[in-house]
Amino acid sequence: MRIRTRAAALGASALLCVTAPAAAPALAAPAPSGPDSPEVTVEYFPDPGVEGRYTEVPATAPQRLTARQKTAPEAAPARASVGSLQHSGPGDARLDLVVMGDGYTAAQQADFRADAQAKVESVFQIEPYKSYRDLFNIWVVDTVSQDSGVSGDPTKDVVKNTALSSYFWCGDIERLLCVDIDKVSAHAAQAPAADIVFVLANTTTYGGAGYSGVQNEVGYDGIATMSSDNDRSTLIGAHELGHSIGHLADEYTYDTYGRYQGAEPTDRNSSVHDAAHQVAHRAKWWRWMGEQDPAGGTVGTYEGSGYYPQGLYRPTANSLMRKLDTDAFNLVGREGMIGGFYRYAKALTSPTPTDRPVRAQHPIRAELASFDRRGIARVQLRWYVDGVEVRHARGERVVTPRQLGVRGHGQGRTVTARAVDATSAIRDPQVREAATSSLTWTVGHR
Repeated sequence: MRIRTRAAALGASALLCVTAPAAAPALAAPAPSGPDSPEVTVEYFPDPGVEGRYTEVPATAPQRLTARQKTAPEAAPARASVGSLQHSGPGDARLDLVVMGDGYTAAQQADFRADAQAKVESVFQIEPYKSYRDLFNIWVVDTVSQDSGVSGDPTKDVVKNTALSSYFWCGDIERLLCVDIDKVSAHAAQAPAADIVFVLANTTTYGGAGYSGVQNEVGYDGIATMSSDNDRSTLIGAHELGHSIGHLADEYTYDTYGRYQGAEPTDRNSSVHDAAHQVAHRAKWWRWMGEQDPAGGTVGTYEGSGYYPQGLYRPTANSLMRKLDTDAFNLVGREGMIGGFYRYAKALTSPTPTDRPVRAQHPIRAELASFDRRGIARVQLRWYVDGVEVRHARGERVVTPRQLGVRGHGQGRTVTARAVDATSAIRDPQVREAATSSLTWTVGHR
C-alpha cells in the first residue's frame, strides 16, 4: 500500500480551517475540548439555496450515539473489499479519490456500489471535473454496517450502528452530517492511495459536511460527507474539492464579521482590491475582467467574500463557492481548480524508464491522459532533442531517437517529451507552467 503526504505540495492555504483570521470562529484553529473529545472545524450548507456556514464538531462519534448502540462498530476494519470505478494511470501521477459508504449492510453493498457510481458521475458532470476526469483514479471501499441508514434520520433520537458512525443533528444542526474521522481513516487506508475522501450516507435526506485540512496518517486532505440519494448534496462534494484541490476561498459572508481589515488574501478568488485597481496593477483575476462567466453575469469585483460582507471582493455575483444553487465554478475558480489538478497529477507518463539510457533505435512511448475532446482541456504533446523541438513529431505517441534526427549512437544526447495544456481556461502563466509536464531520456549504450 502506498501512502502519500501532500502538506509540502499544498502549502498553508490548503488548511482553510486554520490559517484565516482568528476573528472567524470557522477559520481559527479548533481548540480541543478535552483529551477524549477533540473537535474539528467543518463546513455545512443548511439548505442548498443559502450560503454555507462553519462550526466545530467532535472528531469522533459522540457518546449519546455510542452509548445506545448494542455493539460499537470497530474503528479498524478487517481487510475491506476495494474496487475501482476508474483507473486512468499510475498513482503517483493521478489524484486518488476514495468513495466509501455508511449505513449499508452486507446485503446492500451492491446498492452502495451503484450509489457511488451515480454520485461520482454527478460530480464529474461539472466543469472542470468533467474535462479533467482522467487525472483521477477513483476507488471504492466497501464499508459494511450492522444497520441500514444513519443516525438522526428521520428524527434526532434514531440511533443506527454503522461502520463510520455518521449522524445528522451533528452539533445540534439538523442537516449537518458528521462522521467518526478515525473510522474514516481506517477504511481509507485500505485503498491503494487516498488524496480526497467522499462518504456517502445511505439516506435520501439532504445533508453533508466538508472537512478541510484533516490531520491523518493516511495522507488525504479532505473529507466530504453527503447523502447518497439526494441530488443537491452532490454539490457539497464538488464544493469541498474547491478547497482541498483548488485552494479556493469561500465566497459567502457572515453579517457579524463587518469590514475586513487584513492583508491581501492568498486565495485567488478573494481580494481587497476592486476591478479598477486589479486591472491597473495587473493583480489577482485582472485577466478575466469583463468576461462572460459560466456562473452567470460577467467577471468583476463583487463586495462580500471570505466571510466578510465588506472589504473583500469575489469575482462573480454567485458561484459554487458561494451557494449550492449553482453547479458552476466561476472562471477564476475554474482556473484555480485546473491548477490544483496539475499540482497533484501529471498529464504525461511513460512506461519507458528515464533512469537509464535508451538506444537510438529504441522506441520511446509517451502516454497522455485521455481528456474529453469535447471539454476544455487542450493538451499538446511535443518532442525535443537537446532542447530543440522536432516539429514534425508533434502529437506522436511513440518515437525513436533516430526518427527524431539523432544520428549514430547519439551518445549523451537527450530526448524530451513535453505535454502542455493550451486550454483557454488558463490565463495565469504560473498555472500554465503547472499544467506543463515533461520527461527526459538520455541516448546511449546500455
